Amino acid sequence: MKPDRTPFLPGTIVAFLFSIPIGTLGGLIGLGGAEFRLPVLVGILKKQIKSALPINLAISLVTVASSLLFRSRNIPLEKIAGYLPVILAMVCGAIPAAYLNAAITQKISTAQLRKTIFVILLMIGMLLVVEAFLHPNNVRLLPSILLIELISGVLFGMLIGVFSSTLGVAGGELIIPTLIFMYGIDAKTAGSASLLISLPTILSGITRHSTAGNYRELNEFPQTIIPMSLGSIIGALAGGVLVGFVSANLIKLILGCILIYSAWHVFHK
Repeated sequence: MKPDRTPFLPGTIVAFLFSIPIGTLGGLIGLGGAEFRLPVLVGILKKQIKSALPINLAISLVTVASSLLFRSRNIPLEKIAGYLPVILAMVCGAIPAAYLNAAITQKISTAQLRKTIFVILLMIGMLLVVEAFLHPNNVRLLPSILLIELISGVLFGMLIGVFSSTLGVAGGELIIPTLIFMYGIDAKTAGSASLLISLPTILSGITRHSTAGNYRELNEFPQTIIPMSLGSIIGALAGGVLVGFVSANLIKLILGCILIYSAWHVFHK
């Protein structure tokens, strides 16, 4: 008896269509879009949460890489060069944290971490909304001292690495506000810098998930990962074009609303 493949095509099409607007957010703001992709994977495509996390991480890699490529036309990488010490410090903290944390993600409950992230995202989202309306110029909470930048960058990177590997996200939701508030980087440049930081962080998490055998179900590639990756590339292209026409304050407002939405609808429960 031949297997019934009728659920396959609708699921593939749904995965592709939902990934386009999610990829657009990535190209426009500098996110991997995983917070919006996770409810699609679990709620609509009916994936188990433990398998959805590594899938989400793999698609986030494609989204982040595509967004970085398409944004480079409007936000050249040369503009980010002045913040290279902070970027490298955050990468140095994020990679080992993401790798080690991915090893225990499948073994422990993330309930307490989700509650903590809910509070953090809610607070940062509200701060960004206020910043968009009341502070047209960027603030900087940390002094411009190299040693402080390096130490704080490593610490923030570790937090982002844990956040990324545990929930299968790129981490831009924490990276961008950190760069804006702590180091005074404008929102558009922070978005591109966030993508640079996210790339090795995601790769670290994927490597550990792969080592743990979490990508053994090859049927996930044609059914979910490939269609969502293709949709993410299309969306990232659209977002990369839009970023040249959207103001930095509007990006802050959008990001703040996204964080509040994500905190409530994804992490609250």
